[in-house]
Amino acid sequence: MSKTRRMLSGLMLCILLLTVAATPVLAAQEEYQSNMYATIWSLVPPIVAIVLALVTKEVYISLFVGILAGGLFYANFNPVLTVITITDKLTSEVAGNMGIMMFLVILGILVALMNKAGGSAAYGRWAARKITTRKGALLSTVGLGVLIFVDDYFNCLTVGNVMMPVTDKYKVSRAKLAYLIDATAAPVCIIAPISSWAAAVTSSVPEGSSIDGFNMFLRAIPYNLYALLTIAMMILITLWGIDFGSMRRHELLAINKGDLFGGTGNEYADSQQVEGTKGTVLDLLIPVIVLIVSCVVAMIYTGGFFEGESFVDAFANCDSTVALPLGSLVTLFVVFLLYIPRKVITFREFAGCLPEGFRQMVPALLILSFAWTLSGFCNDSLGADVFVANAVAGNAAASVFLPAVFFLIALGLAFATGTSWGTFGILIPIVVALFSDGSEMLVISISACLAGAVCGDHISPISDTTIMASTGAQCNHIAHVYTQIPYAMLVAGISFVGYIIAGFVQNAVIVLVAGLAMLVGVLLFIHARVKGTDEVLEPAPKRS
Repeated sequence: MSKTRRMLSGLMLCILLLTVAATPVLAAQEEYQSNMYATIWSLVPPIVAIVLALVTKEVYISLFVGILAGGLFYANFNPVLTVITITDKLTSEVAGNMGIMMFLVILGILVALMNKAGGSAAYGRWAARKITTRKGALLSTVGLGVLIFVDDYFNCLTVGNVMMPVTDKYKVSRAKLAYLIDATAAPVCIIAPISSWAAAVTSSVPEGSSIDGFNMFLRAIPYNLYALLTIAMMILITLWGIDFGSMRRHELLAINKGDLFGGTGNEYADSQQVEGTKGTVLDLLIPVIVLIVSCVVAMIYTGGFFEGESFVDAFANCDSTVALPLGSLVTLFVVFLLYIPRKVITFREFAGCLPEGFRQMVPALLILSFAWTLSGFCNDSLGADVFVANAVAGNAAASVFLPAVFFLIALGLAFATGTSWGTFGILIPIVVALFSDGSEMLVISISACLAGAVCGDHISPISDTTIMASTGAQCNHIAHVYTQIPYAMLVAGISFVGYIIAGFVQNAVIVLVAGLAMLVGVLLFIHARVKGTDEVLEPAPKRS
């Protein structure tokens, strides 16, 4: 194991030990409130972290500096209280998200097991025979991402592991693979009625409201311009062979030089296992199918389906932090019964994959721990959500421009905090209060909040989905952020114009057609500008 990975493993172990051993020391200070609570200063820590990450390309240090700023602001620059509150916030956030962390670790173990058994290699050989073009590899990646709509975490890790051998064969850069994974995670989940995201949106509608949350979610799908246009963009740029911005450089390096990592080097090389040769395609497909089925069953189980709740209500009330690790545990047990009796791998090899899977997830777990802590400071300790809610409620007026305004607010808040769930959890109650009559403007405004939240989450360096996408593609995290921002912002700009149109016409078909027309026009313009500039580029110097 490399020195960097040993250091990350040590840090992750320290965090887990603190989680178990530490008792929140601020429990006695429940009435304490920072002087910067619910002010514009509450948005400074995440902005500092994001700017530092983009400038220095060092995400761990940048997140820690953001956390330090949050701690100082919360403690009113008292150094002792700063240390205490950072420790308390870090341990409480990790403890509160332990179910998700457990799910990620088990996914890492399943990936290691499928590699060791040779299931991934067998699928790669099968796909190589069936997929004969570069466009086919890219479209297959998009198609698989759309099919795995239950949960964005599951999507990110599964699509990358399954499609990487195929995309590597056709010299698709890891940055492009990470973009396709990320763009088929949250944007697909937010328009899928059967997903953990649908449940989160439904639960964001205030209790006692006359509006049915799930019905509102279904009505908002045709207006979710960012999600729908993102899917359309992936298909169009693949069919037309269009790349631009820093992504174009990564793709040219992959095609012309065989450098899949854009000059950043393979950060995951020391964690890659030698794949087995006994496995078949079924040794990959069966675990994936079992994982999907078991996670869905676990979701409706935690929502009370087997206690008399309807399927829709059970999904809306599910607890994904319990359901996802439960479903993954069931899958791990099935994989044991699938591999060991057939002697695809030995018991010793099975046991060896347990720590190996954890080690593969260490970078993602560490970034997520810091990102959760920073988000917790912003909303819980510094009241960024209260500041945004007050700003919106105090300035918003029911007008045709309101959906576009909500889109921008949701985008900015999700980008700064790295959470889309938290963003629409803040904004949806405000929208419902403004449009309590269930009108079409209510549907459009809620959809704008969802679209903006997904967009901000998509491009934020501290978003858990963005982190998991770079992990699933085994791509440098900051390289993934840099390369996908131009793509996401192009769709965001068109979506913003689309929501202005929606405020006037209030017709989903007209708005969607207009959005698609604008997207096609912009992409054709870009294609004309970059055509014939496919020069061979030299790799950038590797980071030390």
